[in-house]
Amino acid sequence: MKPKHAILVALSAVLLASCAKKPVGIVGQEVTYSGGGVQMQGFLAYNGDVEGKRPGILLVHEWWGQNEYVRRRARMLADLGYVALAVDMFGGGKVADNPTEATSFSSEAIRSLDTARERFDAAYRLLRDQPECDSTKIAAIGYCFGGYVVLEMARLGDPLAGVVSFHGSLPPEFPAPAGQVKSKFLICNGAADPFNPPARVEAFKKALDSLGINYTFIDYPGAMHAFTNPDADSLGHLFHLPIAYNGAADSGSWAAMQDFFKKVIPQ
Repeated sequence: MKPKHAILVALSAVLLASCAKKPVGIVGQEVTYSGGGVQMQGFLAYNGDVEGKRPGILLVHEWWGQNEYVRRRARMLADLGYVALAVDMFGGGKVADNPTEATSFSSEAIRSLDTARERFDAAYRLLRDQPECDSTKIAAIGYCFGGYVVLEMARLGDPLAGVVSFHGSLPPEFPAPAGQVKSKFLICNGAADPFNPPARVEAFKKALDSLGINYTFIDYPGAMHAFTNPDADSLGHLFHLPIAYNGAADSGSWAAMQDFFKKVIPQ
């Protein structure tokens, strides 16, 4: 090979190497959308190094709002290979910093299930239309308030392959026409959660059984409300709330969710 030609080949190799795709990692970005006349601020997360479409997961926050906790969970799902959208059910990106605000925001969001569904479905459409998302494989998870929301959206017939409730409030009633519920359920409950006493748990299970819903219900011994949130201990102490973090229940429920998704929205 002539020296000049060798130099050109070497330069070409350097240019090709410099133009090669650099690792992107987990992408997290703010997204704005509207539903029911309300502008909402969500958070989208996915792995920028994964090619092709992949299953999508909607995340509905606790009664505190779409804060850093649920965004961290969105990034964790992205790291597992999903496209994750942290939903804003309160509108305007509102986040509560005390129980009074949290109660006000969450009550307003679900005062009308039609309103709640408009907001949830707007997020569903946004996720469904992302170029990274496989629109045939969408599921939802929710924490506390969010657990209640995803169960209700499934009850109303939203096309979700599966829903996971983490220490979610269990609806006292669960009426639905035969065949309306299209989702499979995973309910991760704290056995010591005072907001879901045994009588409510049993009534909820009977309602699911009567509808023929495919569900798995896991009670985590000793786990209280908000058992997945590491901030629950400090928040419980600060505001005198019956909530507490439980590491075993947190890791166990996250593993159960992963197994559930491998079945209902396989990658």
